[in-house]
Formats: sequence, C-alpha cells, structure tokens
Amino acid sequence: MGSARDGVGWRRGLGAGVTTMMVADLLGEVVRMTRRDAALRFAAAGLPVFVCVPGGKRPLTRHGFHDATIEASQIQGWFDRWPEANLAIPTGGARFDVVDVDVRPSGSGMPTLRRADAAGLLDGWACRVTTPSGGQHLYFNTEPSRQQRSWTSAGTHIDFRGDGGYVLVPPSAVDTPAGPDSYRLCATGTGSGRVDAGRLRRFLTPPAGPSPPPSGPARSSRARWEGLATWVATRPEGTRNASLFWAACRVAEAGAAETPVMLLLRDAALRSGLGEREVTATIRSASHTIGSASPQPVVRRPQHGLSR
Repeated sequence: MGSARDGVGWRRGLGAGVTTMMVADLLGEVVRMTRRDAALRFAAAGLPVFVCVPGGKRPLTRHGFHDATIEASQIQGWFDRWPEANLAIPTGGARFDVVDVDVRPSGSGMPTLRRADAAGLLDGWACRVTTPSGGQHLYFNTEPSRQQRSWTSAGTHIDFRGDGGYVLVPPSAVDTPAGPDSYRLCATGTGSGRVDAGRLRRFLTPPAGPSPPPSGPARSSRARWEGLATWVATRPEGTRNASLFWAACRVAEAGAAETPVMLLLRDAALRSGLGEREVTATIRSASHTIGSASPQPVVRRPQHGLSR
C-alpha cells in the first residue's frame, strides 16, 4: 500500500521541491478541512502522512511514523477504520524541522524561546503553529545532506523535531482539561532560515558555572568579577553564549547590570569569539530575565523575529 516499510510511499513522498513556505500555505489551507481531506491534500503535495489516536499523539499504525505514506488508497483505508484519527507528518529529511515549545503547569518554554530568538538562533522560520497546550511549533527548512536528530531538552520545555521525529498538524486536535483544542497556523515568516539544532541545544543546556570565589578580605569584589570575566573569556566553542547568559544573570542578580562590571563581562565575551550583536542581545536578555517579574511579550523583529 505504499508505506515506509516497503519503501514506495516514503521515497516518493520525500517532498522534493516542497519548501517550508509551501508547507505554511498548506497548513493554512487545511484548517477547515476534515482530517481525511487534509491528509489527502498533504499527500498530493508530496508530504507523507500517518495517523494518531483521536484526541492524542500516539500513532495508530504498527510502525508509527515509519508507516507514513502519500498513497491515497492507504490514507483512505486508515480513515475508513479510524474516522476521527489525528494527522501527523514525519519531520527531518527533505521536509522540515520543528522547534517544539511546550506550555505546561510545570513550566513554560516561552521565556527561553525569547532568549534563543534574541541570540539569533531562530532566524528565518517559515511559520508558527499554536499547539493545544498554548505552546508553539516553529517550522524551518532542512538540509537533506545534514542529519539533525530529534532531541528533548529536559527542564526547558523546548524540544527539537528533526530526523526520527514527527509532529501533529492542523486540523488535528488534542484533549485538554478545558476540552479538545486544535493545532492552528498563527503566523508566517520568511522561510529563509535553517535551525542549527546542535547550537540551539547547547544554548538551552545550562553550563557548569565557575567555582564560587572565596569570601572575605582575601577576595575583593573586583577580583570576583574579574574571575567571572576570565571564565567567560575562556569558554570553549559551543558553550560561550550560554556561559555568557549564566554569568550576566549573576551580575544582574548582584545589582551590577548598569555598572562597569557588565562592560567587563561584555569585553570578555567578545574576546571569547562571540559576535557583538550576539553579546549585546544575550546580556540584554539576562538583565531583562532577572529584572522582570513576569514574562514579557515577544517583539517581532523585521523579517525574521518572533512575535506573539
């Protein structure tokens, strides 16, 4: 029937020539369709689909996303059997990557998402989909020659859906405490960017901070901040931005955000190899995070920033 396991539907459904901007148009087009019709529309565009349990995210097919197909007869058979099934598309490959942001009673990924955006890690998304939890899916172009595996960043409420992953798509709906709620396209962007999943994950993972400086007369306040600056200046590549954010938060907590101490930290970050734009954005984000008692709205930057 053209499933992934026999290779027919999967290889034919790799989405050659399907851009993320086309995906954005499709997500807007199918929102008022039945799930059966939406599945057939995605398949006709070259995007392989499969089905999940009604009101949930668990695959109904035996092999999960590996059974995704563009074969109309297989899709019709699924919906004949499960008329209320949810609709999902595998991520990665030649389709799209997704940054998945959750909002849960245990915490929200939105503040961290804003920090990552301010650091320039989320430029060029094609579209954003609001999820039933109140979170978001940010869609990006992929590089078919570069595999980026899916991962979960514990504690940040942000996951990456690339190779080996999948996402539910409109008009799917998930059961929530307030009742069923649907996935909805909420914004379109430039579609010009690709997310560097490794760099994003390193940004989300808190670095190991320096050993606490000794207290008392043997260690002056100036020496303490100089030690912190030295630590920032010597961070290895891949941890520099997250290290700078951690250090800038410590400076802001000490009430030194508007003093020469932050300039000391800025110079150290520039010596480490970070760019001036990234350094400025990260320090500003740290000061804002410490100084704000509640999350602030995302301000959309021209062409590629995030907005609510």
